[in-house]
Amino acid sequence: MLRRSIHTIVRGALMTGAVGILLAATLPLQVAAQDRMPMRIAVEGAFPPFNYLDANNKLQGFDIDIANALCEVGKFECQFIIEKWDDIIPDLIADKYDAIISSMSMSLERRQKVAFTEKYYNSPSVFIARKDSSISDVSPAALSGKVLGVTSSTAQESYANHLYPDMKKTVFRSSPELYKGLADGSVDIILEDKLAIYDWIANTKAGSCCEFKGPDLVDITYFGEGAGIALRLDDKERLTRLNEALKSIKADGTYDMINAKYFPFSIQ
Repeated sequence: MLRRSIHTIVRGALMTGAVGILLAATLPLQVAAQDRMPMRIAVEGAFPPFNYLDANNKLQGFDIDIANALCEVGKFECQFIIEKWDDIIPDLIADKYDAIISSMSMSLERRQKVAFTEKYYNSPSVFIARKDSSISDVSPAALSGKVLGVTSSTAQESYANHLYPDMKKTVFRSSPELYKGLADGSVDIILEDKLAIYDWIANTKAGSCCEFKGPDLVDITYFGEGAGIALRLDDKERLTRLNEALKSIKADGTYDMINAKYFPFSIQ
């Protein structure tokens, strides 16, 4: 397992309703702080196994490990900010932080507002229903009369609104709430990122209720070409440095070590 060289510490207690929690990344002693480019990184903190708070309110997950590796290789002085998903792009544009490393799909709609690095992983979206469900066909006609669950302000919500406009929908604030809604029968079927829900289905008691339905969805218009790091459109220098750092951690095996920590298969 990858041993982190940049450790995060919480500055202050987590408060309900707060916009975010600022976490400072300590620097290796051999590199002076003034030689590093500052970078404030926003994450949702509620999207396991990619980014989430553990029992000690510390950020964990694939996105966090990737971010820490990029901060070291790219010589960034990094801070993490936990941000509500609905506000994450507007607050990037408003200069409240410099980058979003939070499993954000690079959709055409988002590319009009922010710049993206090269992708750092790829994942299709997929429908999921309970195993005792009669659903087998996930076409709009077949799902007529069913209730679809999606997470707010996601590519999956946008896809559902455009391709399943007549279907009744329940919009949840976070992925854990979405999964609970499926398990307890609040909705009949959900649409979610396949890698994000993989661990819940494969490794949790609650997730054993449910299974994938229909084919993988890879529509570039809505889901983009994988997950990328979002930056302000004019942030050219940071974009170049992040792409170089991403290339480096893929070449030296660091990326593969992080990948193996969370998934038994490659997600590149």
